[in-house]
Amino acid sequence: MSGDGAAVEHRTARDPAMTDVAKLAGVSHQTVSRVLNGHPNVREQTRLRVRAAIAELGYRPNKAARALVTGRSQLIGVVAQNSTLYGPASLLAAFEQAAAVAGFAVSVGRVNVLDRNSISDAVERHRDQRVAGIVVIAPTASANDAVGAVSAGIPLVTVDGDPERSTPLVTVDQAAGAFAATTHLLEAGHRTVWHVSGPPDWFDSAGRIRGWRSALETAGLEVPPVVPADWSAASGYRAGQMLARMPEVTAIFAANDHLALGILRAMSERGRTVPHDVSVVGFDDVPEAAYFIPPLTTIRPDFDAVARETLGLLLAQVGDGEVGASQRTIAPSLVTRDSVAPPR
Repeated sequence: MSGDGAAVEHRTARDPAMTDVAKLAGVSHQTVSRVLNGHPNVREQTRLRVRAAIAELGYRPNKAARALVTGRSQLIGVVAQNSTLYGPASLLAAFEQAAAVAGFAVSVGRVNVLDRNSISDAVERHRDQRVAGIVVIAPTASANDAVGAVSAGIPLVTVDGDPERSTPLVTVDQAAGAFAATTHLLEAGHRTVWHVSGPPDWFDSAGRIRGWRSALETAGLEVPPVVPADWSAASGYRAGQMLARMPEVTAIFAANDHLALGILRAMSERGRTVPHDVSVVGFDDVPEAAYFIPPLTTIRPDFDAVARETLGLLLAQVGDGEVGASQRTIAPSLVTRDSVAPPR
């Protein structure tokens, strides 16, 4: 009998509610709701007290009930190109992790082409899911145009988009990273720096060209012509084959690490040693960069910081219901290894 009674008591025990959290933390239930939704207008001490009460009580938000009240779920929609490129893939992974820490799930809508129709369709599918907000990873001009055509009425943040946009945007400071890479080569004693660029329709590529050119112009040095490429090691190899035949080339800034990898092979095949004959700097700090021959000096974007800022901008819109024009630019850092040396 006692066992049956315990079972009945266990089945009828009430789970902790938001009002219980509010009472324990000494705040209103509206404040608890703001903390759960990541609202920025909550004092940090209050936020910590609410989080402690949630942990002590073992409170779990009723996501189904909240969705009925707000019309939105604890789900964030992300639109991203179906690509294995390191930068976009790393951004997506970092955002999924940041969202999970904040109690949100992520639904990824992958598109093969970043054009208006594909992005609009993906956004509408997310809206059908009643997502809390949408993030669009929009690194190309075509994607930027598509984001501009998305209907209003839902929180939306663009990542790696056009820095000239007036809508919420978070991006790596591409120009600052390129400036640092080029300056590092100049400080090693090189008289100029050649640049192998990414695709012309990518904002990342355009920003890196601006930073490279600015560093050379600031130093009062010759600005060589840009060597166009895509993001692949094969494209870097082709560019490297041409540059290896030019004895005046002693320093190269590659727009990403895979381009740098192709350049390293081309230089090796032509008998030009890196870094004694030619110094090379990349961008992205892919996990393999430390194991290139020689280990590659490169620029490291802070993808975790980009993800946190993106989530913060999005949740601020969710809390306020207003779309602002806030933008966040995240500075990358220089990682020095063995691919740079003074010219002979």
